[in-house]
Amino acid sequence: MEQLVETLSIDLEQERKDILKKYRRLLRTAKPFLKDNDAKLIKKAFYTSVEAHKDMRRRSGEPYIYHPLAVAQIVVEEIGLGTTGIVSALLHDVVEDTDMRIEDIDRLFGKKVAKIIDGLTKISGRFEYGTSQQAENFRKMLLTLSDDVRVILVKLADRLHNMRTLDSMPRDKQLKIASETIFIYAPLAHRLGLYSIKSELEELYLKYTEPQEYRAISRKLRETKSSRDRFISKFTEPIAEDLEKAGLNYIIKGRPKSIYSIWNKMRKQNKPFEEIYDLFAIRIVLESPQEGDREKALCWQAYSIVTDHYKPNPDRLKDFLSTPRANGYQSLHSTVMSKSGQWVEVQIRTSRMDEIAEKGYAAHWKYKGNDTKVRGNIEQWISQVRETLETGSGDKTAAIEFLDEFRTNLFNEEVFVFTPKGELKVLQSGATALDFAFDIHSEVGVHCMAAKVGGVLVPISYVLSNGDQIEIITSNKQKPTEDWLRVVRTSKARARIKDFLKEDNRHYETDGRQMVERKLKVLGIELTAEVVNQLRAFFECKTAADFFYKIGKGYVQLDELKRFKRDKEAKERKAVTAVIVPPVEGADGKSYTKLLKNLHGDRADSDTLLIGDDMDKIDYKLAPCCNPIAGDDVFGFVTINEGIKIHRTTCPNAAELMSKHGNRIIKAKWESNKDEAFLAGLYISGTDRVGLINDVTRIISNELHINMRGLTIDTKDGVFNGDIRLYVQDTRHLDILISKLEQVEGVYNVQRFDTNLTGSV
Repeated sequence: MEQLVETLSIDLEQERKDILKKYRRLLRTAKPFLKDNDAKLIKKAFYTSVEAHKDMRRRSGEPYIYHPLAVAQIVVEEIGLGTTGIVSALLHDVVEDTDMRIEDIDRLFGKKVAKIIDGLTKISGRFEYGTSQQAENFRKMLLTLSDDVRVILVKLADRLHNMRTLDSMPRDKQLKIASETIFIYAPLAHRLGLYSIKSELEELYLKYTEPQEYRAISRKLRETKSSRDRFISKFTEPIAEDLEKAGLNYIIKGRPKSIYSIWNKMRKQNKPFEEIYDLFAIRIVLESPQEGDREKALCWQAYSIVTDHYKPNPDRLKDFLSTPRANGYQSLHSTVMSKSGQWVEVQIRTSRMDEIAEKGYAAHWKYKGNDTKVRGNIEQWISQVRETLETGSGDKTAAIEFLDEFRTNLFNEEVFVFTPKGELKVLQSGATALDFAFDIHSEVGVHCMAAKVGGVLVPISYVLSNGDQIEIITSNKQKPTEDWLRVVRTSKARARIKDFLKEDNRHYETDGRQMVERKLKVLGIELTAEVVNQLRAFFECKTAADFFYKIGKGYVQLDELKRFKRDKEAKERKAVTAVIVPPVEGADGKSYTKLLKNLHGDRADSDTLLIGDDMDKIDYKLAPCCNPIAGDDVFGFVTINEGIKIHRTTCPNAAELMSKHGNRIIKAKWESNKDEAFLAGLYISGTDRVGLINDVTRIISNELHINMRGLTIDTKDGVFNGDIRLYVQDTRHLDILISKLEQVEGVYNVQRFDTNLTGSV
């Protein structure tokens, strides 16, 4: 939420000139698309927005109107929307942040714009504890998407500008907004084919969540730019000559891979920057008449020219010409070996395909003649979103479930398979025969008992491969079971199975609730909404309905409630001995922040949980999913019944927690000067030799005096892999250890890991 700031000492006349300058730039960019009274309508929206936001400023101190103007500029220049999109962008915050109502927008600008603005306006009011306001708002926006995709395109433009101007926000807000971006908006941009926006959102996410890594990779890319440019020039020279001889009109672009994709590859492959070899890609963009077959032929001709000079990797050829991705993306990808021994990715496409790859959904409408197939793929996806929305239950956790289901639709990789009659079906990578059955029809899925792939009988859990031809075998006696949810990957199949199980098992849930209520009464506990949330968390169930179902089905025994009571009473006793007893029911980040300010007084960081110093005053624990140690960048998450959990900002669960429950995030930092030992884990690998383990343990125990919890080493064919679990003081202590271990002869890689540290070695 933007804040109002003092307008003293501000050059208002200069600001007025800047606002008009930005507005005129917007009109110039939009001019080629405008017809009839469009310019007047944009002018009306501009002055309406200026008036509505006249007393508002962004946190940076700039006039608030700069933001809607920037969003409108992105909408027209980077996405390619027309007048309705521009007007909606200019007005997208007026209902949420000013006195204007949706009815006013409807009267002044019509139903289409009002519908889009309504979808972009956050839900206000108090939310029931245990729900997610962020998920509810996202669901509301998606309800509008099913009618008009422009609501998402304007939202993506809004998010992009907010990410571009994130510097002025406090650290906790930066983390929350960046996490939402990587969790929802970057995958959504990808799904709609907005590759430029998707890449920039990913880069900005990394810039704010891993600033040191971001700066390091950015610096190394700058340092290697001249040698990279020379390499690209030498690599493309023979290709360019042959394209000229063939009479093809072309542009060759050489570009480094994004900082985010390099970082992702370094992390997944456990390799330093210097060992990531495919750091750049070459793109050949061909001018072509608007004819589908002619376009493909030109791309394959260019591919032939490339492979005349460089040997291709047969496993890395991807033909997205004949089978476009579900978001309409078309291109020919190949990875070839350069003369200097480096792999280079080559992408070949036409200018039409290139524009669609950059501007996605909006660009499809420019090519109405030959683009119905790829546009149809996106319409089919929007139809799937509509189905997901329609199957959502009225349960208070439905919005969170919907968000999870929706994210499964934002897949990056696809698999192309065929029906027995040869019809092509596109599913997400990892989909099974059972997913395929539900994609054909819900009734086929419900009664699916096996499948045939190429005439060979396979189980319903068979993972589909490109080119498979599948025949589904059904039986009227077959019906879904809970195990099916572990087999399927697609949201359509998951939703249909859940619907069937809900109907089939409804009485178990009702019986379970009654059984719990009676048992708790005996134990002297009232079944309030807060207790239901505590039970759900204690028994590790996603929803309250899941918990009652497990009781009714007998998966959780009623006697287990005694264990819950003991745990609850122990927590209450601990809270009584604390100096501060935070509110339990409805506690969120704001209520804890208020308590911290009261506790810390006039300190500059009074709103921050001080790890170590505040332990006897506020109930918190280190999260086992990421095992933070002193020196890690961390945040606090207010759980429902386990106090505050401290997570690393790089925790695998961080993006999801901040995206779904941003209102339960608090600032946290290490403060204690006490000597504490934190459990950490290291993966270590290299070439085996006599005395290696002795050298490793000598450094750990003798040189650095570190206590080991456990050590496992596995050796095979002269190569060893292992993990060490040990106690360190902080990240600096751990970094020294890693540096010393890397210098041991034979050690190739040492890397920290976070999960399952408390398990047996």
